Order: sequence, then C-alpha cells, then structure tokens
Amino acid sequence: MPVTSGFRASRYPRPSVVDQSPLPPYGERVSSDTAIAHRPAGLPPIKLSAPAHNGFWEIPVVYEDAHLLAIDKPAGLLTSPDRYDPDRPNLMKLLHGGIETGRPWAVARGLTYLSNAHRLDFETSGVLLLAKDRTALVGLADQFGSEKPAKVYVALSKGTPAEKEFEVDLKLKADDRQPGRMRWSKDGKKSLTRFRVLETFGGVSLIECHPLTGRTHQIRVHLLSAGLPILGDPVYGDGQRLYLSQLKTNYRPKGDEPERPLTPRMALHAWKLRVKHPVTGAHIDIEAPWPRDLEVALKYLRKYQ
Repeated sequence: MPVTSGFRASRYPRPSVVDQSPLPPYGERVSSDTAIAHRPAGLPPIKLSAPAHNGFWEIPVVYEDAHLLAIDKPAGLLTSPDRYDPDRPNLMKLLHGGIETGRPWAVARGLTYLSNAHRLDFETSGVLLLAKDRTALVGLADQFGSEKPAKVYVALSKGTPAEKEFEVDLKLKADDRQPGRMRWSKDGKKSLTRFRVLETFGGVSLIECHPLTGRTHQIRVHLLSAGLPILGDPVYGDGQRLYLSQLKTNYRPKGDEPERPLTPRMALHAWKLRVKHPVTGAHIDIEAPWPRDLEVALKYLRKYQ
C-alpha cells in the first residue's frame, strides 16, 4: 500500500491534540452515568417526501428524549442545503416543512424546533443527532465544535492495507480549484483519523473508521491518501460500484434486466456516536444498524471471496 506524507502505522497512541478523556472507547464497560440509546414506543414514524424530485423517505429513529432526536439518515439525501444547488431536497428543510404543516410525526412529538449540530454527506447513511430546543443545540454545537463526540464509521474500500490498525494525520483544506472537494495541504486544518481493518476480501476491505477531528470529507480523503478509496465514491475514487458478477464466477443475469449493484452508493455508514447529553450531562451511546446494502455486499463478499 502506498505511504503518503502524514500516513503512518500505529497502535493507537492517544494524541495530545485531541481530548477524548470524557468519552471512554467503545468496547469498554459502560459507566453508571452512561445511557444506552432508547426510542419511546408509540410514536409515528417520520415520513418525508419531495414529490417534485420523486423522493420519499421513512426515517428510522434510533434515539429520542425530550431534548434530542437521533435518526438513521438514509443515503441519497442531503443533511442541509447544497450551496451549489439549493433546490435539491435536504433533510432539514423537509423536517422543518413537516413541523410547519403539522405532519402526524411532528404533532405526536410536540415538535416546534429541530436543528442539526453536525451533518453527513449526501451518500453517507447513519447516525445524525438533532436538537429539539435551542439549549440542546448550543450544548451539542459546543461538543462538536471542540471535537469531543466519539464517532465510529464503517466503510468498504478498494485495496488491502498492510496493517490491521493505522492512522492518517493529514491536514485538510477546501480545494479552490474544484468546489465541493477537499485536499491535503500543509496550511490546512489538523485532521486525524484512526482505522481498524475488520475483514479483507481479495482487494476489498471492511474498515472501521474513528475520526478524531471533524473536517469535511475527512474519512474519504484520508482513506484515499492511504491508497484505500471508498467503493462508490464519485469524488475521491472512481465511483465504481460492487456487482455480484465481479464476485461470482458463474454469474448469470436474470433476463434482460441490467444488473443492479450490491452497493448502489458510496459505501460509508455512520455507525456509532457517543456524546454527553447537553442537558442531563450523561454520556449516551447511539447506534444505527448497518444498512441493508452493506449487509448484502458483505454476505456475497464472504461467500465468494
């Protein structure tokens, strides 16, 4: 695997530049002040639609209390408006529209306010935490701004790392030549991600990603710099999807229908989030189950590779 400036193998030494001490690592015994995420029963599902764009979504709720709402954001939906294409549907605009028009899911929850303190990319699925009131938003914004939440992603990447655990410490900045794209630069912002290889499948790897800073596209750029672009990444990779015909030697298409990809989008999922509750002060663990497309891809990778 090519080694780039800023890339190094590691046994996960704790960096002095990032204070993670209030947030114990995943896998450790949960302390008495840590709440496992829960979902109140009996509340209607969150259904959103953008008919003009043929967009319809049922949004799973993975955590909810009086102050916070965490959802499993689907792939293919922006978190907030796109500065280059403001008319594209985005989650926050659709949620605000549902509150304003009194949709059942909003009325049942008594929602008058929702705001996000962080975001996920268009094709990234997984945990997205929202505040139900201004006090909660300020508390979350302070945490995300100081990079205290512990975040865990999973990705399917092209390539096989030489090390089972490694980290990328590479400064990032916006690419002035290509709007919407990030690049590494000596005068960029500090960016650090730790990686753990979970499984390898003949040129494809399942990688657990721990971003310790919160730069735009950080995981995507860091994996690219390590020679491991995420499958289906149209910006930092070749955009290539994974097909069953690539894995199964005697694959036969069904009729005249074109083959559908196992991974119809960029294979990146925000799996876990640990934050300090902005009101109660308890640490909470929130998890979004691995999406079906990732599970199906792994099923066939394990079977045929």
